[in-house]
Amino acid sequence: MTDHIDTDSGDRISYAAPALEKGLDILELLAEVGEPLSTRAIAERLQRSKGEIFRMVFVLQQRGYLVREPGTDRLALSRRLFDLGIRTPGGRQLTSIVLPLMQRFSEESGQAAHLVVLSRAQTVILAATSGHLDASVMVRPGYGRPALAANSGLLILAFQSEARRRSLMRDASPEDQRRLDDPELAAVFAAIRAQGHRAAPSRDIMAVTDIACPVIGPSGHAEAAMLVPSLQRHGVETDEEAILLGLKAICQEAGAQLSL
Repeated sequence: MTDHIDTDSGDRISYAAPALEKGLDILELLAEVGEPLSTRAIAERLQRSKGEIFRMVFVLQQRGYLVREPGTDRLALSRRLFDLGIRTPGGRQLTSIVLPLMQRFSEESGQAAHLVVLSRAQTVILAATSGHLDASVMVRPGYGRPALAANSGLLILAFQSEARRRSLMRDASPEDQRRLDDPELAAVFAAIRAQGHRAAPSRDIMAVTDIACPVIGPSGHAEAAMLVPSLQRHGVETDEEAILLGLKAICQEAGAQLSL
């Protein structure tokens, strides 16, 4: 580590940590591209030598932050960063409060449910409960999509102030950031707020309706969403109104506990 003074005011000291910066560059690159990359591709994108990137990749693999794609030389992020995020005070409080309530909902309704938050302009599933139906849709924790391409993401963004919404989307693609100024999207947010929930066809899976409600924290903003992927089956009638009422009640209970 090399320390040096690098200020305009002269009253702060900056420290350079080249090895740490390279490691963070690798992690941020893989998070941004959303797909595995070879060491050569990582070096090219970061405009660094393959040798220095190889050393950093080796350490990140040893520490469990990177995993090699089976049968290839490409590297991807592991779940370690996600697991660390859950262990933060905010993540622990959210899951410790919401998960027991979500489990109760799944036991009573039989439906699978997911706890979703936003991170770096993406939805991230923090936890999931399976329910007891013989057929349901389950998505693994850690899975994410661009916020504007997910019903849960639209729901969470709808229950934000304008400034907070833009802050949550600061890492989004330029195209998605421009969409925040689209009057049609503003109308979607307004409709979600008026309804108090989001019920719409899944953006991922056919014959599934996403039913999502916000978990409103003490600030008055949505801290998370609870989402039920309601599977439409031949010969089986699903009472989506009952699912929605149960989900709203659970989310209100969770929000009240977050405010304590």
